[in-house]
Amino acid sequence: MSKVVVYVSEVNEPSKKVIELLDDYKITYEMKNVTKNKTYLQELQSKGIYGTPATEIDGDIVLGFQKNKLKYALGVDDVSHYSSLFDGFNS
Repeated sequence: MSKVVVYVSEVNEPSKKVIELLDDYKITYEMKNVTKNKTYLQELQSKGIYGTPATEIDGDIVLGFQKNKLKYALGVDDVSHYSSLFDGFNS
């Protein structure tokens, strides 16, 4: 099982959507609220990230609410929706 840490902030709709997605797929995660705990904010910024939500999955970061990218990184969707963006470049 993946280790998932979600950095969120208060009054942030994308943060709520990430949490809803994780809950819908019954993913175990640790939530770190950077508004309530400045240590979490410093931890996030030490990774070079200055916005939320930021979802860390086994050391890789997904910024914002990117539903398909999150599902793929979590292993709940086995198709990368990004490979089709490059289909025309191999000709």
